[in-house]
Amino acid sequence: MDQEILQKLLEAVAAGQTTPNEALGKLKNFGFETVGDFAKIDHHRSLRNGFPEVIWGAGKTPEQIVQIIEAMRCKNREVGQDLPIMATLIAPEIFTQLQAQLPQLQYYPMAQICALVPENLESKHPGLITVISAGTSDLPVAEQAAITAELSGFQVNRLWDVGVAGIHRLLTNSHVIAQADVLIVVAGMEGALPSVVGGLADCPVIAVPTSVGYGASFNGIAALLTMLNSCASGIGVMNIDNGFGAAILAGQILRTAHKLQNKSKNCYK
Repeated sequence: MDQEILQKLLEAVAAGQTTPNEALGKLKNFGFETVGDFAKIDHHRSLRNGFPEVIWGAGKTPEQIVQIIEAMRCKNREVGQDLPIMATLIAPEIFTQLQAQLPQLQYYPMAQICALVPENLESKHPGLITVISAGTSDLPVAEQAAITAELSGFQVNRLWDVGVAGIHRLLTNSHVIAQADVLIVVAGMEGALPSVVGGLADCPVIAVPTSVGYGASFNGIAALLTMLNSCASGIGVMNIDNGFGAAILAGQILRTAHKLQNKSKNCYK
């Protein structure tokens, strides 16, 4: 952040020329840090979007990932924040190299996520996100969604291996569906599970196709098309294997609902 610009903004607030809300709006739109010659970290993303920047691990070298994590950790300390710093799509051999330089780094092997996690991490947002997987082979994507949501401060429930090939497994857990505030449904093969869940649920359903399946599944395209053509109305569909995106969308739904609830309360004061 340009210190001269920040100084002028603060002086304008102090002089009454700019309101605090106007200043906050301006702060949301700048504040990135250049790391080496390969990255620009968006430190103000959480101000704009509600969630901090997350590192896409695939295609980056371990050295680049370490430098980005260190820069984000320094910024957190500078502003007095204690937020998780997360990197996705981290293969086990890459994590081994990262941990040699960052011993505090935690690894979630099923989800292929690594993170610096605060000691006092807890659910800080209202609502329950329930992640449902059709089969055991869908668990890497389902866990990616679940871990992302937990690290983002949401309460998460898991329901695994309840695909439509044995529909009784799902139906005996109808109470789990009823308790959820947002559902993330992960399925490969023909991708029918979100349609079934959508017909039972009274909350938003986010469908995530996976690349699991035989030849005619076309690496998840068949499941994607099934979900896009669902006869259950109101289902949102993510890209193939995008558990991370599903978790962030679920979080935005819950955050928005909470904001609207607070606005409604204020209207009646």
